[in-house]
Amino acid sequence: MDQADFVHLVRLSEHASAENSRAYRRGVAAFAALGYAWVLGCLLLAGALVAWALPQVLAGRFRFALVWVLIAALGLLWTSLRALWVRLDAPEGLQITARDAPALFEALERIRRKVNGPPLHAVYLDGDFNASIRQTPRWGLFGGAVNTLTIGLSLLMALDKARLLAVLAHEYGHLRGGHGRFAAWIYRTRLSWLRLHDSMRGDAGPVAAATQAFLDWYFPRFAAKTFAMARQDEYEADRIAGRLLGREAAVAALIEVEIKGAWLQAHFWAGHWRAAAAHALPVGPYQAMRGQLALAPEPAFAREALRQALARLSGVDDTHPGLRDRVEALGGAPALPDWSRRGALGLLGEAERWIAHFDRAWCKDNASDWKQHHAWLGRVRARVQALAAARAQGSADELVEEATLRRQLDPQAPVRPLYELALRSRDGHLGALRGLVQTLPEGDRAARLQGLQRLWDAGGDQRWWAARTAVEELETPRPGLEHDAAALKLWRERHRQAQEGEARAWEELTQTPCFSQTAPHDLGAFELGEVQAELARCKPVVAAWIVCKRLREFPGRRAYVVFVELPGLPDDERYPLCRALERGLSLPGPALVLWAGESPTLQEIRAHARVPVFTR
Repeated sequence: MDQADFVHLVRLSEHASAENSRAYRRGVAAFAALGYAWVLGCLLLAGALVAWALPQVLAGRFRFALVWVLIAALGLLWTSLRALWVRLDAPEGLQITARDAPALFEALERIRRKVNGPPLHAVYLDGDFNASIRQTPRWGLFGGAVNTLTIGLSLLMALDKARLLAVLAHEYGHLRGGHGRFAAWIYRTRLSWLRLHDSMRGDAGPVAAATQAFLDWYFPRFAAKTFAMARQDEYEADRIAGRLLGREAAVAALIEVEIKGAWLQAHFWAGHWRAAAAHALPVGPYQAMRGQLALAPEPAFAREALRQALARLSGVDDTHPGLRDRVEALGGAPALPDWSRRGALGLLGEAERWIAHFDRAWCKDNASDWKQHHAWLGRVRARVQALAAARAQGSADELVEEATLRRQLDPQAPVRPLYELALRSRDGHLGALRGLVQTLPEGDRAARLQGLQRLWDAGGDQRWWAARTAVEELETPRPGLEHDAAALKLWRERHRQAQEGEARAWEELTQTPCFSQTAPHDLGAFELGEVQAELARCKPVVAAWIVCKRLREFPGRRAYVVFVELPGLPDDERYPLCRALERGLSLPGPALVLWAGESPTLQEIRAHARVPVFTR
């Protein structure tokens, strides 16, 4: 099923749920029963065939057709038993008990009684900024449920007790009585089908092929048909949290989690990994995280993070609604809250014990990556020193490179003079103009828009970034500045034009023959070294080749095609790996990553790209 058909079925399920909720749930139950009927039917058929064929084979009637029927029946029996006994992985993290954290378990018990939920079988603590509860089938499709709650240590650091309990009440709300039990059963069934669907992809043989064909037809339709129920279940869980802890606490928790989660990704983790420049051995993050999450986020960042979160629409790739829809459904205002003044670590009892445990675990898990990052930062520092020593004779490109690398070592590094020097060396240098805009104070709208106008007038491949940045600037309220509707309209139109150009460029990169309009790569020694280090960290890659791709849409843009050899990796894993490499490789331009397969073949890659840039 393609994405358009899936979206269509999701919309149909949403309309059916809105028109007649009871009829919709009956339809969901009937479709779920179809899957169960298929499993039982296969099991009964297999048992009947075995009961018929096995005695005849044991009696010495070795006819080919009879033996073939017995083998097929045994294969069908095995497949059916796998469907019945599919198991899910245990939660990650550290299991905690009431003896470890009595205050937390007392609070969970109060929530359980109020929502009329089932008991929890286990509570886990992990290092993520999240909380989740799940019912997993104990014995496959027909088994009982195991209820497991997982709480992130960083979430306990970020939220005060009331807001943390609002998050936990939301999670427990998924297990509430009545309709909640039905939704939880459907959720468990969805997990079982998903796991069975994934586990059988590599199976061969006619029985497995027939089973996989049924799953390929059934599972996407089951996921689409149950989507509206899962989405409504999220809203109902929010309402339960608001009823138990108060609407204000529930809304504030949603917004604070969104903004502080964005801050962790955008600032904390980047800053923590930069510490590898001074420390050869890994440093645990959670002790430092505790102090920083207790502080209010910087106002400009919080406003922008909230704006972006509110702009995200509720899609079909996630059953969770968007933040704006969740806040409005609770009757709250989508505004910055008063920040939590202290975390909820007190619910854990000996907080220092858990922080120390997760710091040690993080250091152990990330020791290899930390060592490689330490070496990379050392190379960046050496390159900066070399560029600084030759600055008097340096080109505009080298000045921009030095400024960029300095900002990688320290985002607050004073690099504005380097961009200005590059512009004096070459007026209209695109990289220098973009870097200069990024160093201007956020409150100086006039200077930022003037710089973005210069970048737009210079043409080239930075127009999309200039227009997007200008639109974001003009859409962001600034104290003492009036809304400029005319300028915003102008830049929105420019953004639309630039997006069309970017779409044409990406189509040119991805849709034209991979070896047309190519040339040997133009990477310098430092740039190539960084890409090689990143490829070395990607274990499935055993060899890689890089060529430049000349784009007619943007003749000055550095664009690349990267070919990787991934032996032993199935195609469904190769595709996401290549997309991740496209996002993660430190190439000075957009890249298309392809793997050696039917097209292009390894022989074609070797013939056209010649010498690999990386071999393991």
